[in-house]
Amino acid sequence: MMTKRGWYSVAAAVGAAAMLVVAPARLSAQQATAEGAPQIGANDMGGTVTSANGPEAGVWVIAETTELPTKFAKIVVTDDRGRYVMPDLPKANYNVWVRGYGLVDSPKVQTVPGKIVDITATPAPNATAAAQYYPAIYWYSMLKVPDESNFSGPKRDENMPENIKSRQAWLNIIKTTGCIACHGIGTPGSRTIPAALGHFNSSTEAWARRIQSGQAMTGMVNTISRLDPELAFQYFGDWTDRIAKGELPFAQPPRPQGVERNIVLTLWDWSRETAYLHDLTPTDRRNPTVNANGKVYGTTEDSTDYLPVLDPGHNSVAEIKHPVRDPNTPTSKTASMEPSPYWGQSNHHAQPDDGRKGAGLVHCQGPFAGEPGFLQEGIRPPFGAGVPAARGQPPPLDV
Repeated sequence: MMTKRGWYSVAAAVGAAAMLVVAPARLSAQQATAEGAPQIGANDMGGTVTSANGPEAGVWVIAETTELPTKFAKIVVTDDRGRYVMPDLPKANYNVWVRGYGLVDSPKVQTVPGKIVDITATPAPNATAAAQYYPAIYWYSMLKVPDESNFSGPKRDENMPENIKSRQAWLNIIKTTGCIACHGIGTPGSRTIPAALGHFNSSTEAWARRIQSGQAMTGMVNTISRLDPELAFQYFGDWTDRIAKGELPFAQPPRPQGVERNIVLTLWDWSRETAYLHDLTPTDRRNPTVNANGKVYGTTEDSTDYLPVLDPGHNSVAEIKHPVRDPNTPTSKTASMEPSPYWGQSNHHAQPDDGRKGAGLVHCQGPFAGEPGFLQEGIRPPFGAGVPAARGQPPPLDV
């Protein structure tokens, strides 16, 4: 998890909703224009994107405003000739710029709907600058994984959990059913070690501390327990170390092609910066006609008692106070905090490891607001020996 570091870089992490809208009628008008600028209406914006290399095809044109009830942005993609049409913009002043693979963000131009806005794109000066715009998965793909010999045969790692018998099983956890299931690993905040996390003797120790941060700390600890935690932290630490030294993704992403250029992306800023927006719904999936053109309702995970509400029709946001079923339900602030025999802290929900060889972590349930950490000490050095460094660190951070 990460704090808000720019409107687009981590929009999902801070609760910016993205609603995909395909507008074939307007976009087909753009594509049908054989010569000159695209045709636009009073509520649209259009133009051509060029650079020193000529027309820039398959790049994003972004229009953003703060003059509506909540922060609003719309994104479209240029065609083969670098042309774009941005349909149905609410009346406001907009900052417009270009982003694309092989580019860095162009200077922002201020304009209003109904204008033809030609934009000069800025080619990236080097590979490092260009890579900062690559999708997170391109950075995450740089993570190394243990060799097959670690999982089977005479060289099998004796600390490898019994459920991990192949590289595919390991990959399944750090990808499909584990890490990526909840996190966009590879974003700037996750591929680096934030200074706010504290001082550590190694990146391995930093990763042991990092997964105890934020509202999802229990889930992250339980997921890493499915692997050999010490070995996993070594590989994640090596990953961030190599990136810190300047290593870049080994592949370059292609620009949008074909129908990928026919999507209009609309974003609103909603919820709170300190809330963990997990899901949203505009309707009942059993009857998708329910609430047609209505509001969108979000749900937060272990972070606030409010349900965020977005009204796309009026570009406004609100909150609904979540009712408490039983006012006497204990919370992390009111429950009796008995000393834990496994850590020496007040982790009243902490449970000992389930006995799997090399798991090395306490399996925890429930909230641990403000508590230092809940890795079980002493199961197996050096992992157990390295964890107490977290005791002197600040309470869990949202990083």
